[in-house]
Amino acid sequence: MLDEFRKAFGRSEHELTPVPTDEGTFELAGELPAGWIELDVEIRRPDEGRVPLHALVGGTAYPLPPGRRGHATALIEVAPGARLALQVPSGVDIALGRIVARQLARAEAALRRSSPIIWRRLREPKTILPAVLKLLRAAREGELLDRLLRRGGREGPQAFYPEWHARYAMLSERDRGAIRRGIDRLPRRPVFSVLMPVYDPPGEWLARAIASVRSQLYPDWQLCIADDASLSAHVRRVIERAAAEDPRVEAVFRQERGHISAASNTALTLARGEFSVLLDHDDELTEHALYELAHELCRDPGADLIYTDEDKIDERGRLRDAFFKPDWNPDLLLGQNYLAHLCALRTSLVRKLGGFREGFEGSQDYDLVLRVAAHSPPARLRHVPAVLYHWRSLRASTAHSSSAKSYAQDAGLRAVRDHLAIQAPGARAESGPLPNTHRIRWPLPADPPLVTLIIPTRDGRPILEKCVESLLSRTAFRRIELVVVDNQSSDLPTLDYLADLQRRRVARVVRFDAPFNFSAINNLAVREHARGDVVGLLNNDLEIVEPGWLDEMVTQALRPGIGAVGARLLYPDGTLQHGGILLGIGGAAGHEHKYLPRDDPGYFGRAQLAHDVSAVTAACLVIRRDTFLEAQGFDESLPVAFNDVDFCLRVRALGLRNLWTPFATLVHHESKTRGREDTPERKARFEDEKRRLKERWGNALQDDPAYNPNLSLEAEDFSLAWPPRVRRPWEE
Repeated sequence: MLDEFRKAFGRSEHELTPVPTDEGTFELAGELPAGWIELDVEIRRPDEGRVPLHALVGGTAYPLPPGRRGHATALIEVAPGARLALQVPSGVDIALGRIVARQLARAEAALRRSSPIIWRRLREPKTILPAVLKLLRAAREGELLDRLLRRGGREGPQAFYPEWHARYAMLSERDRGAIRRGIDRLPRRPVFSVLMPVYDPPGEWLARAIASVRSQLYPDWQLCIADDASLSAHVRRVIERAAAEDPRVEAVFRQERGHISAASNTALTLARGEFSVLLDHDDELTEHALYELAHELCRDPGADLIYTDEDKIDERGRLRDAFFKPDWNPDLLLGQNYLAHLCALRTSLVRKLGGFREGFEGSQDYDLVLRVAAHSPPARLRHVPAVLYHWRSLRASTAHSSSAKSYAQDAGLRAVRDHLAIQAPGARAESGPLPNTHRIRWPLPADPPLVTLIIPTRDGRPILEKCVESLLSRTAFRRIELVVVDNQSSDLPTLDYLADLQRRRVARVVRFDAPFNFSAINNLAVREHARGDVVGLLNNDLEIVEPGWLDEMVTQALRPGIGAVGARLLYPDGTLQHGGILLGIGGAAGHEHKYLPRDDPGYFGRAQLAHDVSAVTAACLVIRRDTFLEAQGFDESLPVAFNDVDFCLRVRALGLRNLWTPFATLVHHESKTRGREDTPERKARFEDEKRRLKERWGNALQDDPAYNPNLSLEAEDFSLAWPPRVRRPWEE
C-alpha cells in the first residue's frame, strides 16, 4: 500500500551519506534528486531535547524540526546540481543515523507546505473566504501550485531561536558572578536614567517592566516614570509600590494626558544620568542590559548613542523574532527605524535638542534618533550586537502588527522629511513598499552628468542584443554613452551586431584582444574610453525592465559620501539574485537573500529598502569615475571572481559608503555567455581567487558591519549562527 502511495505521488528514495567537512557541518554525499524533496534525518543521541539542525542548500538554511521517533524532517527545494549539507551547532552531542532524500511531486509538496496555513485558517473563520478567493484566482491563472509552494509553511531561518537564546544568550550563575566582578573593574561607572512613559498598561506587564530594571546586575541606574494621567487605579499602585521599595525608582503623576512625547519629556526632567535609556511600559530589559551599555561606554566614552539587538516576547513569555541589526547604517535608518530598542542617548544632547517633539507621537523616538544622528559623527553612534531588550508583542502594539498604530507611520514619514529638509535639501521622502518604511528620492543636478555605461561581451549576439536594445528603449535617463568592450568575438552574427551598433551611433565598440579578464576589461574602458563623470558597469546578460533604474543609481552615486551603488538583480523566474553582498559567507562573500521571491520583505524589510553594504556586484555597479580611479580600479590578478568585493572594500577604505538599492531592478540571465564554474580548471581558479581575497582582507571578511556576528556565515538568508562569533564582555 505504501509503495502504491509513493508511486502515485511520484516518490523515490535516495540514501545520503554524511561526510564531515569542518566543525558542525556535514556534506551529504550520494544521488540528490532535483526539485522538491523531503529530507529525513535519523538522530541518535543519548539525551532528549530539540536538536537545532539546519540543512544548507542554495544559500538557504532550512530548519529541521525534530519529529517522530528521533527523526528530523524538512521539505526542501533543490536546484539541479546543488549540494546539500547539514549544520549542527557546536557543543551538541549528536550522532546521525540513516539520511534519506525522498523526491516529491509538486502537488504533494504544495499540499504539505500549505497544510499549516490551512489549519490556521480553519481556526480563524473570518480569514477563510478571502484565502479561498485568492486560491481560486491563482487556479484560474494557472499558478495554484506555485502560490501554495511559495506561501507554504516552512519555518523561517529563526525557527530555533528559543533554543539558540537558551544556549547562547541566557546567563548562568557563573556568568552573573563574572559580570559582578567585571562591574567592580570598570574604569568608570556611568549612571543610566531609564525613561518610562506610562499610560494604562495591564498591571502585570507594567510590574514586569519595572522589575526588569530593578533586577539589573549593573546597579548605577535611575528609573524615571511619568504616568500620563492613567485611568486605571492599578497603575498608581504598581508604581508607588516600586518607588517605596527602591529609592532609585522615581515617578511623576501627570494631572492631564499629554500623550507619549509630553510624558517622555516629563520623565526626562527627572533624569540625572549621563545617558537616557528608553523603555516602553510593557517591555523588558535583560538583566545584563545596562552592564553591556556601561562596558561599551568604557570602551568608547565619546559615544552619543548606543543601540542593541532585540527580540519579541508574547503574553506567555515566549521569545521570537530576534532582530540582529547591522552597525550604524544611515540609509537603512532613513528607510525605517531599525534602531528601535534598546536605545540609549546622551542626556545632555537630548536636552540640547529639545527632547521629544510633540506632534510625532508613535514615532517620537525615531524623530529623536534622527536629530541625534544629525548632530553626531558616525563614530559616536555605537551598536552592541546582543539581544538586550524584549519587546512585548500584544495585539494592540506595533510589535504584533505594524498596522496597529497607523498614526505612527505618518509621524515617522514627517520625521524623515524634517531630517532631509535640513540635511539634504531637495531629497524627497515618500511612503515605502512596506508598512512603516520610506523611500528617499535623491535629486539630480540641474545639469545631469554624462554617464558612461560599459558592457564587456564575447559572442552570444542574442544575449548582448537583448541587453543593449532593452537599455536603449527602456532607460529614462538620456545622458548616456555606451561602450561595448569586445573580448575576441568570432561568430559572424555578433560581429555584424557590433558593427551595426557603431553604424547606428548608439555605442562605441572597443577591442580587448587578450584572454578574458573582467578586471582588466573594465579598467581599460574606464581609464581610456569613459568620457562620463559617472560610470556604470553592466554585464552583457542583463535585461532592463524598469525605466527609472539608472536615475535611481546615478542620484545615489552622486551623493556625498557614497561610493559604489548596486542594483536589485532578479533571476528570470523573478527570484532575487543580488540583494547586496555579505562578507564572510562561505569563507569569502555571498549575496543577501538569494532566491527570495521578488516581493518578499526579507530580513526585517531589508530586501525592500535601500541600505549600506560592504560590497555590491559588478554585474551592475554605478560609481563616480574619479572614485573608481582613486580606488585604483579592479585588481587584475582577480580576473573573474571576487574582484568586485575587493574593489568595494578599497572604496570603503577611502571613507565612502557602498549602497544597495531595490529601486533599481534589472533581470540577470547569470553566466549566460561565460558559463558556470563547473570545470576543474575554473574551480581551481575560483579557489585561488578566494584564497587571495582572504589573504588580503583577513578578519574584515568575518566582521561585516552591515551584517551581525550572531548570524550565520554558512547561508545567505540571515540564519542564526551556531555558535555566534561574538564574545560577551564578561568572557573577554
